[in-house]
Amino acid sequence: MDPTQAPIEAAHDFSFLGLFLQADPIVKGVMILLVVASIACWTVVFEKIIRLVAARRQAREFATLVQSGGNLDGELDGIAGHVVRAAIDAWRDQDASETRAERRERIERAMKGALTLEMKRLRTGLSLLATSGSTAPFVGLFGTVWGIMNSFSSIARSQDTSLAVVAPGIAEALFATAIGLVVAIPAVMAYNKLSGDVGAVQSMFSSYISMLGNRLARDRAGAKHRAAAE
Repeated sequence: MDPTQAPIEAAHDFSFLGLFLQADPIVKGVMILLVVASIACWTVVFEKIIRLVAARRQAREFATLVQSGGNLDGELDGIAGHVVRAAIDAWRDQDASETRAERRERIERAMKGALTLEMKRLRTGLSLLATSGSTAPFVGLFGTVWGIMNSFSSIARSQDTSLAVVAPGIAEALFATAIGLVVAIPAVMAYNKLSGDVGAVQSMFSSYISMLGNRLARDRAGAKHRAAAE
C-alpha cells in the first residue's frame, strides 16, 4: 500500500452522510433544499392517497344513490354531500316560467359548481409535485456545477491534477445531482398518477350529475309540495 495515499483515504468519507458533511456550503445548501422538497412531496402524496380513497368511496355512494333513486335527504359526507346539497338548493329555488330544460341546466350547473370547488381542493398540493419534478434536477445540477468549479479551483491551488485531489469534490457535486433525480422521478410519477385519479373521480361524479339533474328537473310538483311544507 502506498503510504502517500493513506492520508487522502482517511480524510475523505465517501458514504452518503460523509459526502454531505464534507460538501461545500453552497452544495450542502442545495442538498438540504432538495431533501426538504422531497419530504414535502411525499407528505402531499400520502395525504392525496388518503383523500382519494375517501373520494372514490363518496363517488360510489353518489352513483348508488342516483341509480337507486333514493332519498336525497340521506346523510352523505364529503364531495357527494356537497354536490347533493347544491342539487337540493337549486331544486327548491324554482321559477314557474322556466322550462324543464332550463330547470335541468340550472340544477346541473349548481352541482357542477360544487364539484369543481371540491376538485380544486382535492388538487391542492399537486402543483408542488409538478414543480419539484420539473425543477429538482436543475437545482441538483446547479450544486454539481458549483462543486466541480470548486474541484477545479483545488487543482489550481495544489498544482496537482491527480484524481485523488479532485475525486472528493466531484463525488460531492455528483451527489447533489443524484439527490435531485431522487426527488424529481417520484414527484413526476406521483403527479401523473394522482392527477389521473382525480380526473377519474371527477368524471364519475359528472356522469351521475347529469342523471340526477334529469331526475330532479322532472320532479317539479314534488319540489313545490316540499317548499310549501317547509
